[in-house]
Amino acid sequence: MGGFATFRVPDRVTGTAADEALGRAMTAAWRRDGIFQVAADAGQRARTREALAASRRFFARPPAQKAAYVNDTSYSGYIASGEEVTAGERDASEIFTITPDLPAGRGLPCHGPVPWPDPGYRAAMEAYLAGVGALGERLLRLVALGLGPGLGLGPAGIDRLAGLTRGGWHHMRVLRFPAASRTTERGIGAHTDYGLLVIAAQDEVGGLFVRPPVDGERRPRNWLPGESTAGFAQDSPGWTYVTPVPGVLTVFPGDILQFLTGGALLSTPHKVRLADRERYTLAYFHEPRFGARVRPLRPDPGDGTEIHYGEHFTRMFMRCYPQRATTRRIEAEGLLLRLGAVR
Repeated sequence: MGGFATFRVPDRVTGTAADEALGRAMTAAWRRDGIFQVAADAGQRARTREALAASRRFFARPPAQKAAYVNDTSYSGYIASGEEVTAGERDASEIFTITPDLPAGRGLPCHGPVPWPDPGYRAAMEAYLAGVGALGERLLRLVALGLGPGLGLGPAGIDRLAGLTRGGWHHMRVLRFPAASRTTERGIGAHTDYGLLVIAAQDEVGGLFVRPPVDGERRPRNWLPGESTAGFAQDSPGWTYVTPVPGVLTVFPGDILQFLTGGALLSTPHKVRLADRERYTLAYFHEPRFGARVRPLRPDPGDGTEIHYGEHFTRMFMRCYPQRATTRRIEAEGLLLRLGAVR
């Protein structure tokens, strides 16, 4: 299927020899290509179709209606085209972000309800999230097997990565890209994703480019002060187009997985170029718990010794949305200072 390795994920991952071989093949594909793809089963295909259809219906609404679905306690809700900033430039994507749906008033950054547009949209997205969430756990068990005992993983540590994500801050960005215009083809600028594991579904239009590992190329580490992958290698050669393939999901590592593995796996830079017609995608992030303190499996002093996941998530969103009401509230109320006690 397409030009990338495509795998079928078993319903259960228990550490068999076949599981280990599959995990090794997956991690080898990441090291070679930056991504691999997963063949979705019939149930996941149906959930993907429903979620994309709900997305199209929502984004077809008038701008004033869409703009009403926001709040200032979480980053859930509608994000207008041009509101997201990558490397100082506005991105063309329209987005509906779905973070954990929590009651307001917890006094912590990013904690709050999802402003669902309607019950049908909510049902479609929650069904999709449940499906890719279960897949994410199985994928992390396979990755642990593939990385092996050199990182304290393998059969003895099969649950070490997946264990970080039970009850995790799983979230999703539902995206619409307009058609390219005479003035811009930029959908989203080059970046890596700040979390652990990314599972993405794209429609038939296409526009995603990824950057495989390049020998000798030093990539910024997004989690360190003063370093950012925003705009990284934006116009350099070496990008690969991800041709849309029906019935597959695209999977790649985020910054936290690079940090955890001490660079044994690298977070995958990617960008989006606008096409000749509008395009829809679903980007799901399988994440640690908000209060998790993530430490490398194989420490590298140059990478830092610990990442507080919730603080990392909050700072990344504040950087992308400097003018959003949620960002201003976090700053005004000093909510980042309250994270020290969150676990």
